[in-house]
Amino acid sequence: MSFKLEIEAIKQQKLARYSKALSHPIRVYVLELLSKQACCYSGDLSDELTIAKSTLSQHLKELKDAGLIQGETEAPRVKYCINKEKWAEAQLLFKEFLRL
Repeated sequence: MSFKLEIEAIKQQKLARYSKALSHPIRVYVLELLSKQACCYSGDLSDELTIAKSTLSQHLKELKDAGLIQGETEAPRVKYCINKEKWAEAQLLFKEFLRL
């Protein structure tokens, strides 16, 4: 496989991962909330959303696994913020893809 094809494959894998993370309305909503403020505690997100805490945790894990958010434990709470580097990368990949 050529170097160019390898780079394209990596981009496609990243785009697919970001797409999967954004494939649920709750996760999109969480990203919208976090984009409007510096950070947010999981308890505040729980208050904002009318879903079970365990369900919210699963959605946060999916966003975190994709690298779109980062969490910092401040016992007993977790503070979540957008990972600005990965969010910028996702935006760029989506822009490039949508221009096709």
